[in-house]
Amino acid sequence: MRRATLVSFAFLFLAGIAAADEGMWLFNVPPVAQLKAKYGFDLTKSWLQHTQLSSVRFNNGGSGSFVSPDGLTFTNHHVGSECIQQLSTGGKDYFKTGFYAKTEAEEAKCPDLELNVLEDIEDATAKVNAAVKPGMSVADRGQAQRAAMSTIEQQCATETKLRCDVITLYSGAMYHLYKYKKYTDVRLVFAPEFDAAFFGGDPDNFEYPRYDLDVCFFRVYENDKPAHLDNYLKWSVAGVKDGDLIFVSGNPGSTSRLNTMAQLEFLRDTGYPLVLSRLARRDELLKKFGAESEENARIAHDDLFSVENSLKAFRGENSGLADKALMAKKSAEEGKMRQAIASDAAKKAEFGDPWAEIAKAMDTEKQIYLPLTYFERRGGFSGDLAGFARILVRAAEERPKPNGDRLREYRDSALPSLEQDLFSTAPIYKSLERTELADSLAEMKEKMPDDAIVNRALDGKTPAQLARSLIDNTKLDEVAARKQLYEGGKAAVDASTDPLIKLMQEIEPEARAVRKQYDDEIDSVVRQDGAAIAKIRFATEGTASYPDATFTLRLSYGVIRGYTENGQGTTPKGTRLPYFTTFRGAFQHAADHGNKDPYKLADRWTAAKSKIKLDSPLNAVETADIIGGNSGSPVINRAGELVGIIFDGNIQSLPWNFIYDDSIGRSIHVDARGILEALRDIYGANSLADELTGKGRQPAPSERSSTNRSPNGSKIRKSPAAY
Repeated sequence: MRRATLVSFAFLFLAGIAAADEGMWLFNVPPVAQLKAKYGFDLTKSWLQHTQLSSVRFNNGGSGSFVSPDGLTFTNHHVGSECIQQLSTGGKDYFKTGFYAKTEAEEAKCPDLELNVLEDIEDATAKVNAAVKPGMSVADRGQAQRAAMSTIEQQCATETKLRCDVITLYSGAMYHLYKYKKYTDVRLVFAPEFDAAFFGGDPDNFEYPRYDLDVCFFRVYENDKPAHLDNYLKWSVAGVKDGDLIFVSGNPGSTSRLNTMAQLEFLRDTGYPLVLSRLARRDELLKKFGAESEENARIAHDDLFSVENSLKAFRGENSGLADKALMAKKSAEEGKMRQAIASDAAKKAEFGDPWAEIAKAMDTEKQIYLPLTYFERRGGFSGDLAGFARILVRAAEERPKPNGDRLREYRDSALPSLEQDLFSTAPIYKSLERTELADSLAEMKEKMPDDAIVNRALDGKTPAQLARSLIDNTKLDEVAARKQLYEGGKAAVDASTDPLIKLMQEIEPEARAVRKQYDDEIDSVVRQDGAAIAKIRFATEGTASYPDATFTLRLSYGVIRGYTENGQGTTPKGTRLPYFTTFRGAFQHAADHGNKDPYKLADRWTAAKSKIKLDSPLNAVETADIIGGNSGSPVINRAGELVGIIFDGNIQSLPWNFIYDDSIGRSIHVDARGILEALRDIYGANSLADELTGKGRQPAPSERSSTNRSPNGSKIRKSPAAY
């Protein structure tokens, strides 16, 4: 009853929202009234259902979409880069050469990539909250809710054979159960060279104009055959024009728009400074490692790209927290809500002062942030091998427990994905493992010089000495060794003499203690009091404010629109930037920078210049609301056709983590027409282009297995009020 009331109210309230194209909307609570009022667009059940089932979550942190009935899947090059790196062995370097499988037999399987398709959404709020009993402490309340979430997920997974995740919305005011079809046989079909995908390199990252072919194609398989799909996005050959309404369907990772001032101040004063210093340190480390040899550069390539991208993104987000006007606006909004409660005796008695409780939790997080970062989140024990050791030690303790009593990452419904990562056949390079572990140990020692756990872990050795000893003598780089320990459980782990296992066992009591403090005194408080603030917001503003991003499927919308540079980007202030760029512009951009790295176009591009339709659109900008995790999201027109793929935002969009402003902030996509032009006239990938445009790989209807239908075969369950 409560849910129905809230959802119904949401749709009544939508018409009163501000006119900006703001929002990362839930698919089961879409902005129907707003789109109708502003753009005259009817957001129908069938349009939403088709878009939902055609959208894909790349579980390594990005988004994508199905683009043919034969399992062809589309995302960014930088989302697919981990697989590209893993497949680049035996003297091959697909970052340099690109990759194209002309036949099905040549499509290369990714070692550990998981793709998720959202099939169903169910409100689980009442079930989660039913676990909370009168008189429970905040810590017990949080544990009861986490246990209920694990139980709901396991029951769902058992009944449906799907991946089931209970998602916390509005800090805990709502809980939704998301049910996903999972694909784990994912094969690389096409990737351009890194120089084409990331033309302009780090200097052009989060800038505009851009000239990147940041695309990558995979194919999902079932039973060793390409999956045949009923739902996929048809490729638009008409493209977009200035002012067109477009939609973005993707999985934004996280936003902090509903955070309290205490939470924002914690991020500004504690969270971001440590993250930025750690990223800058790792950036320098990887550059030094890569400079030692060509092979080292290849090994570190993907990690270095990720670090540099994160470093620039976090700096841009941090600029929002340093913006006095932005913070003043946030403070005024919070002050208005607090005053409304303080002046109403009944509301004050009901809600108390949740902002003050969250502020206390943030004080606690400040106190434990270093051990939380370096012990529990393994900031002091970097590398894949140390990560495997942590998983094996934790799994040995957690798996024998009742499902609801475990740490969330070891619940039954999460184990299949955890095991896929743990038993991945992806190559591990001990040279990089030694380097990263040594530096993280040194960093931990610098930040916590007098900590007894740190000194006990080092045991009189220098960080470099300890790292070399650990990595040289571990067997955890062997899949068989990891399987033996995992399947052998606690007895096998306790009997192990592997040095990384012994180290993780050594720090485990302290790591668990700080994790418990975080769960009990921070997460549980934010869950309870953040939910209270959300309910206050519902009562005063309605529920159509959309929840913060949670790396789950959301719908954004906006219009194709250029802007005038304000001086934050590299383009001179006052420059009017058009909504699209072209291949001609890419060649000019290269020439303007002397055709030198990172502005050197890939050799295939220069060789094909005479064949390329140089005025074909390549990249474009729009006002759609995005954040990290939206990379690879399809850009869709009114007809539900794919017109592009999100790959970035401009520098002015980075503070969108905290507040949306489309006066200059823009998301950036690769144009569908430019992709076809590149495939045909640069890469000679005509069969792939034909498949995208419906001219190739068209199986008979009887051959299709309809693998991405919703569980009931036709429609997705939603609230009746959702439309």
